[in-house]
Amino acid sequence: MPVQIAHFAGYCVGVRKAMEKAAWAAENVLPGKEVFSLGDLIHNRLAVGKLMEKGIRRADRVEEIPPGSVVILRSHGVPPETVDACRARGLEIVDCTCAYVNSVHAMAREAAEKGIPLLLIGEAEHPEVMATRGWCFRVGPDGERLEGVCHILPGVREAEALPPMRKALAVSQTTFPMGKWQEIIRVLTERIPGLEIKKTICNATAQRQEEAMKIASESDCMIVVGGSNSANTFRLYESCRALCPRTCLVECAKDLPEHFCNIHRDKIGLTAGASTPDWLLKEVVTHMNDIEKDIAQETALAEEEQRKQDFLADVDKTFVRIHNGQTLTGTVVQVTDDEVCVNIGYKSDGIIKRDDLVDKEVKLGDEIEVEVVKVNDGEGNVLLSQRNIINRKVWDALMEKYENNEYVDAVGKEAVKGGLIASVDGIRAFVPASRLALHYVDKISQFVGQPMKLKIIDVDKQKKRIVASRKDVLIEEAAAKKAAAWERLKVGDVVKGIVRRFAAFGAFVDLGGVDGLIHVTDLSYGHVNQPSDILSINQEIDVKILSLDPEKERIQLGYKQLQPQPWDNIEEKYPVGSVLERNVVRIRTFGAFVELEPGVDGLVHISQCAMTRVNKVEDVLKVGQPVRVKVLAVDPEAQRISLSIREVLEDEQAMNEDLSFDIPGDEAPVEEAPAADEAPAPEQE
Repeated sequence: MPVQIAHFAGYCVGVRKAMEKAAWAAENVLPGKEVFSLGDLIHNRLAVGKLMEKGIRRADRVEEIPPGSVVILRSHGVPPETVDACRARGLEIVDCTCAYVNSVHAMAREAAEKGIPLLLIGEAEHPEVMATRGWCFRVGPDGERLEGVCHILPGVREAEALPPMRKALAVSQTTFPMGKWQEIIRVLTERIPGLEIKKTICNATAQRQEEAMKIASESDCMIVVGGSNSANTFRLYESCRALCPRTCLVECAKDLPEHFCNIHRDKIGLTAGASTPDWLLKEVVTHMNDIEKDIAQETALAEEEQRKQDFLADVDKTFVRIHNGQTLTGTVVQVTDDEVCVNIGYKSDGIIKRDDLVDKEVKLGDEIEVEVVKVNDGEGNVLLSQRNIINRKVWDALMEKYENNEYVDAVGKEAVKGGLIASVDGIRAFVPASRLALHYVDKISQFVGQPMKLKIIDVDKQKKRIVASRKDVLIEEAAAKKAAAWERLKVGDVVKGIVRRFAAFGAFVDLGGVDGLIHVTDLSYGHVNQPSDILSINQEIDVKILSLDPEKERIQLGYKQLQPQPWDNIEEKYPVGSVLERNVVRIRTFGAFVELEPGVDGLVHISQCAMTRVNKVEDVLKVGQPVRVKVLAVDPEAQRISLSIREVLEDEQAMNEDLSFDIPGDEAPVEEAPAADEAPAPEQE
């Protein structure tokens, strides 16, 4: 029986220790005490059932456990509040938390103590993630627990939605898939300059996934043994199914589907999740051995019967001069609407169905190359095919491209479980879902009918099966475009780009293979609230390359640098003494800033805000208020402009007083001038 059993299958170290510790607690409990497991110790129904047989009972909440009992904490760990509740109830604690998980708890606690945000990569509802989040706290001055900042990131989308931060610590669920971890870390590295990364994925998990995927890629069918409620086991099943469509997940031997695989013909792979006990794995192997023995007996009887029935046929074959798969050259002797008859020099002519005829314009007397499909179709006819020869040539051409690492052109034909069936020059190729695009594909059906370039990554020449990848093509093409882009880009160059996405700190621009960043300060000479005020998505713009960092793959771009400098010819635009009407944009204790144009602000000192003394600028002005100002001074080198509201008001008052003497009509009564000793003293400043 060609069965390959994974070396890294079954219990991991943490789960094995947890099960042994729980069994010891059950066997050594003091008389009169009960032992409870707080939730399922591990995610395997049958393994947990064995613990129940030893007297361990299950409780979902601490309050369900009688005081004085023994409580077993699961291998996934629990929050500190749960430990406190157990102690408060007087329970004897048997902690089966995995050592790897405990180390992640310590990292979460340390991050909270230092005031560093914790980025916990994992599934939000997973018990291990929920427990780790509980350990993200610091102790306050009064001994109280203060919750730290913790963001749970199950995928790239959540990582991209994080608020801006300068520092953070990234850790992960110990059983998280390595590929998804790397995708999320790439996003976080781009966004957080002071990111500290702790790869806390258990080595056993990574080894198990890697070995299982290798076996699945080499097998005709794959069996994954484990609990249906185990996230770790289910991810293992999905990874195998992506590479081997005939993959099944079984909890025990009796769950194995009938006729799932051919024991004698198929190459079978076998693995198990981290929460699967050894005895369950052995049970499945034993069951398959029993099936093999039964099939062997049935096959022996069937072969004996077949030998008797084929005796005369074997005698007749001694006279046969042709065989299936043989290539011959024959002459067309008859053409009908449904078939073509060909003389191949055999005792009977061969027949080609129209569907197997490539040259539809064939006529009597033509010599054509054909392949023998069946020497005798049951009625004495020899069945021929012209298409098989073409298919073989196409297959040989594909194998040459495969050996030369060349791409092939294909068209999506059908969405199936685990991937897409594509046609490559008429030959079926399977593209696993994980190999369709650079990121997760929600609807595989979108590729049906679409032309695409593929790279053949695996071939079964005997069964003529092809496994191909579109993702590999995209990665290699992107790498080539990126290399070409880095080769052509130079600091100071002005290039065209397309705005692809915005962030709070700027806009990312596609330069044809690589992305560059326009920081908000380089978008405009004026104040920018958000990048979308200046640019729009998919807008084509000219940008200037300010800096290149090939090691960190960072490109700093400038947009405002290609716009006119607002301070050029500033003295001509705003001569001293000119009066303008503009809006107040900022207020400070020493005065108010008035925007003359984007990128050019003038200062109205507090002493120039009104005709009378002002204690607070806010008493006479507010942001957004239009005001008339006079230009007092312009300093182009220091980029400073002094303005005055007071002088505008004084000029207007003086003008009104002058105009009052020119109004005809009754004369105003003349007041007597006060005596010299009664005149008011001048105002002291």
